[in-house]
Amino acid sequence: MFSVSQPDWQELRSQIGVTMQGDPGDPLDVVECLPRDMGQGVGRSIQLRAGMELYIVNAPLLCESSTREPEAVYDQVEFHFHIQGHHDNGLTQVGDREFCIQGSGVHPQHQWYAPEQQALEVELFLDAAVLRSMFADGQGELPQEFAAWLRSEDELRSAQVGKVTPELERVLWEIVRCPFQGLQKRLYQEGKALEVLGLVVGMEQARQGRSQELRLPMGTRERVHYARELVLQHVHEPLSLGELARRSQLNESTLKRGFKQEFGMTVFDYLLDYRLEQARQMLERGTMQVTEVMMAVGLRNRSYFAEVFRRKFGQNPKQYQQRFWQRSIDSTLQ
Repeated sequence: MFSVSQPDWQELRSQIGVTMQGDPGDPLDVVECLPRDMGQGVGRSIQLRAGMELYIVNAPLLCESSTREPEAVYDQVEFHFHIQGHHDNGLTQVGDREFCIQGSGVHPQHQWYAPEQQALEVELFLDAAVLRSMFADGQGELPQEFAAWLRSEDELRSAQVGKVTPELERVLWEIVRCPFQGLQKRLYQEGKALEVLGLVVGMEQARQGRSQELRLPMGTRERVHYARELVLQHVHEPLSLGELARRSQLNESTLKRGFKQEFGMTVFDYLLDYRLEQARQMLERGTMQVTEVMMAVGLRNRSYFAEVFRRKFGQNPKQYQQRFWQRSIDSTLQ
């Protein structure tokens, strides 16, 4: 196990150097290499505005790591979204496809631990003052969902853990794979960060019982998930909604309502989103032409393909492929 004390950790942090700008047009977008003793990955810090930061970790940790952290007072809210990976920081234990929220207040002395693993994590840091400036009402009061995260400097900071839903994971991947640079990137990423925040607030409202939607019965939920499997099995020849409902042993109304509740989108939108994600991956591999990619994901109309791809990724397929490979070449040459 790789274990260090807080003074040692500060020394270790000094080994981390800014190797390059994550975006040549944005000096507040920097990429750092992990200390060699810990792993071979990188962390990317993007300052969206004063008091609002994204941090993306993509790292194969080569060994278990453990650090002793002293008591500290925080005046920010931290969101840690684990697409992959695990951590234990005394207040929260978070694994694959889970997230934690840690509010302002006192974080007691603790042992931070992460196993040998592949870690892919999106972190969002919001200063308490930023939350208040963005969301307080005319009397300066925050909505209950936000107020619960903010505590005084002599109170234990709040902490909670939740599941990364498919809809939330989709937005996290859009943050990781942002195709833009410069101001457009900054606006895009801040919008996505707020979208993530909105999804988390929605989960919190549901948890507190203020959501009007009831959880699906277990049997219905299993049939809805089976319907999703059928959707993915018939990408090239999609089943009609009626046939999908029949095979799932649901009526169409329950299928539509349950699918939207479980996966955050309609059956049609889910299938289209899946096709576009597959198309993006094929374009990035660079072994197929745009028309071949379109056919491979079950679409036939090139103008429609270009339109929906541009709506999701901000560029048409050919532009996306060219710019992806140009960025790859530029990164190799740096």
